Amino acid sequence: MSIHFSNSANQKILSSTHESIEKSQQPLNREALRDVIDLALWAGQMLLHYGAESQRVEETVHRLGTDLGCDWMDILVSPNVIVATTTSGVEFRTKVRRVVNFAVDMSVIAAVNDLSHRVRSGELDRFGVRKELERIDRMPQQYNRWLVAIMVGLACAAFSRLFEGDGAVFLVTCIAASVAMLVRQELTLRRFNSFLVVIATAFVAGLISSFATVWELGNEPQLTLVASVLLLVPGVSLINAVEDIIKGHMVTGIVRAIHGGLISLGIAMGLLIAMGIMGIEGF
Repeated sequence: MSIHFSNSANQKILSSTHESIEKSQQPLNREALRDVIDLALWAGQMLLHYGAESQRVEETVHRLGTDLGCDWMDILVSPNVIVATTTSGVEFRTKVRRVVNFAVDMSVIAAVNDLSHRVRSGELDRFGVRKELERIDRMPQQYNRWLVAIMVGLACAAFSRLFEGDGAVFLVTCIAASVAMLVRQELTLRRFNSFLVVIATAFVAGLISSFATVWELGNEPQLTLVASVLLLVPGVSLINAVEDIIKGHMVTGIVRAIHGGLISLGIAMGLLIAMGIMGIEGF
């Protein structure tokens, strides 16, 4: 769990709370209060699931709850659980929402942020918020999986060019990363353990890119081994870990940093297995 003492964050929360208290006409009844905390935590669950930092999750949950009519919300954001208590008049409710797995989708984060601003401006009541959250929850992926795989392959191949790899290195890296991305997508859809997915993806990328070294393709064939696994680098986890630690969410930040470290270890294991099979020693 994460407990922090951030003056700026507290000032924002107090300010939004005072504004919502002034707007409220009368205390919410128990049923309405239950609905408000459910909606606020649902939004927070989406943010935490799709890669938002803890401070954003906390502020969004608090803003939604108070703007929908409750007097106050106490929120605790942990690595995979959000706990909130909300009050209105003499009534109060406490609820827990768990996040069972994690992904990265900035379009969902942007949609939830836009929703919170629409509630602040008075465009949506709690019934409208529920409809919007249902719509966001059903949002399809913006890009076809094949397009994603090809673009990821090109991005990894572009990295090899930054280190002066020639056309052959570029081509092998692109193929290895694209196929690895397809494998990652398929294993994720089949709900395999996330760390096993990382190891398997790194293994596939390493196995294909090893042919550049075995057949001596290109001027720097071993660059393909490094560049082809860049799609697995846990950039969002590591950035969020630093932000959480700086903003006082120490436990969540440390857990996210460990998670990023385990993913890096999985990448190394997958590459090591592939290189062992292909008889490659060192980079």
